Amino acid sequence: MRRGVILVSCVQCPQRISIDLPGAGTINGPHPLLGSPSVRPTGNPTSTPNPSRRRASLQEDAEKETPATESLGKGEGLVWEEEEGRATLILTFTLRNARKAGLSKTVKVFQTFEAGIQHLETRQAKKSKNTTDDLEFFVKCEVHNSDVSVLINSLKKVAEDVKTIREERGMQFPWFPKKIRDLDKCHHLIAKYEPDLDHDHPVSLRSSLGCCSFRREVYRKLSSLYPTHACKQYLDAFQQLEKCCGYQEDSIPQLQDVSRFLKERTGFQLRPAAGLLSPRDFLASLAFRVFQSTQYIRHSSSPMHSPEPDCCHELLGHVPMLADKEFAQFSQAIGLASLGSSDVEIEKLATLYWFTIEFGLCKQNGSIKAYGAGLLSSYGELVYALSNKPEHKPFDPELTAVHPYQDQTFQPVYFVAENFEDAKAKLQKYALKIKKPFSLHYDPFTCSIEVLNTPQKVKNTLSQMKEELKNLCFALENIS
Repeated sequence: MRRGVILVSCVQCPQRISIDLPGAGTINGPHPLLGSPSVRPTGNPTSTPNPSRRRASLQEDAEKETPATESLGKGEGLVWEEEEGRATLILTFTLRNARKAGLSKTVKVFQTFEAGIQHLETRQAKKSKNTTDDLEFFVKCEVHNSDVSVLINSLKKVAEDVKTIREERGMQFPWFPKKIRDLDKCHHLIAKYEPDLDHDHPVSLRSSLGCCSFRREVYRKLSSLYPTHACKQYLDAFQQLEKCCGYQEDSIPQLQDVSRFLKERTGFQLRPAAGLLSPRDFLASLAFRVFQSTQYIRHSSSPMHSPEPDCCHELLGHVPMLADKEFAQFSQAIGLASLGSSDVEIEKLATLYWFTIEFGLCKQNGSIKAYGAGLLSSYGELVYALSNKPEHKPFDPELTAVHPYQDQTFQPVYFVAENFEDAKAKLQKYALKIKKPFSLHYDPFTCSIEVLNTPQKVKNTLSQMKEELKNLCFALENIS
């Protein structure tokens, strides 16, 4: 599973950055997008203005303006949390000519109000005339409640498109995407390896003359096992992929063709990912029936196993199962359960994902078959998992979610589901026990998530369901 944490990441350069202003730290650099360390505040009175004087000046200016929280609009997907007089503010803004004075002025605003930067990300501005110096920022910081409006008004003077939102008091929960376009913010990478620098590592971005031959070997050996080791749903979809998407020894399936194939069958679509994503971001994508797919390929020195998910794992392991409607619903159920969940619950859901979607087994016609992508893309572990060497346990979400797992060797234990319908029912029952201050509803027509926090929203959702039930009843009448 894609695990780990990067506190600060950048879309174009996943190099780690740490930001810490007075009470929090310094900007470590240089960084390709943030510039050189010369812009960082040192906290030395001889080199920076008097913070108290600057604060007073900014407060005086802010009092003459409309409070920022009234003029920012609703915003989307940005959360406000409050605790003990301190506010955790999450906001986005755009800086023009960030390499020049823009970043320095912005840093001074956060420094003046002694904001503790907890998370910062940058990416190139979407609407930019200058492709290198115009940046979009995503910042999570902690400030005193009384300073929030002043800080935002001050930030608006040096930045553009400043956006934030204040949720209902007491509704404290992690941010999660509510629209499919919000997945643009779900890109926190976990850098475990540097395959482009280490050519001997079992994952490589490097192309080689032997690539085609070892790819044929992977396809040939794995496909020879599928008839006896893979579940029926996998076999049916794999046959269709060979027919429609070029799944053959001598061809490379194109991501767009495969994504179109999935979209027509289950509504899932593939989204290119630069590498391993954090568990929260990866699971959130599943809620929208979006699968984040890596683009690199395993090293030719290890054709039958990859320590990280590569395109062989995605195309041979995940895609065929995502073409099955029952399994697609199961996958989305895990994603929906993750939205707004605590870090502890995310860890449990990630473990559930590991033992089901990655390394799950199921019963079919009195035999045990594989449906997990990690098994179906690894020749050695697929043979091992269905042998009498490992332990097989019944799938129980409560136990599975806290069971230790292995990511460097074969699993000593695998969990066996009765069938996908049973596994989905157990997972949904488990998800209902996750403590959240709200309920969620996925709208397949708009591909969006609605928070059911008012009676009217619940009524609207019920009204949609009633219309669907009427159509189904009418269809039954016509059939009979």
